[in-house]
Amino acid sequence: MTDLLWNRAEEPSALLVLAHGAGAPMDSDFMNAMAEALTDQGVSVVRFEFPYMARRRQEQRKFPPNRAPQLLAHFRDVLTALPDDNLPVWIGGKSMGGRMASLLAAEADCPSICGVVALGYPFHPPGKPEKTRTDHLPNLTVPMLICQGERDPFGKPQEVAGYGLPPAIHLHWLPHGDHDFRPLKRSGLEQTDLIGGAAFRAALFIREKTTAQ
Repeated sequence: MTDLLWNRAEEPSALLVLAHGAGAPMDSDFMNAMAEALTDQGVSVVRFEFPYMARRRQEQRKFPPNRAPQLLAHFRDVLTALPDDNLPVWIGGKSMGGRMASLLAAEADCPSICGVVALGYPFHPPGKPEKTRTDHLPNLTVPMLICQGERDPFGKPQEVAGYGLPPAIHLHWLPHGDHDFRPLKRSGLEQTDLIGGAAFRAALFIREKTTAQ
């Protein structure tokens, strides 16, 4: 089990277990900024690293991501190891981490979670829109929020509109944003603006859906 990295809100409405993307660790600039922004919105965040990323950190060499079954097994282990603090538990992540969270939530024997938050969902590999990663999404039994940049090469608005996503999935489009929520310079926005907007929407979604349950 890897170490857990905590950002605790003063009066948290929920706990979000946040997984990193394929290429950057749990304490990347994006993950740090997102965790802090979510905490400011009243959601506690705990981060962890998948085995391949923990090995990268230990050996200072690059390794490819583990296969999905290993990633999901590790995600389950993290959930099992959480302290029992009576907070509603949500899962999510950046890109690959968000996809793994949705795969876990779609499993019949998924641990008890309230919902999923994906930050830049990888609907398809860049340049390969025919290779969609959406087959499992209709099996979700909990609500899911996807915060997606309008310029994300892993899934743009006109592509995603044709997927026929189930009603449990809600989309929040970030203006001018790419996969890392970086906007075009001419937009007058900063990456921190889009990260803050995503955190605000995610915290609102978490509070609304947790209350509804």
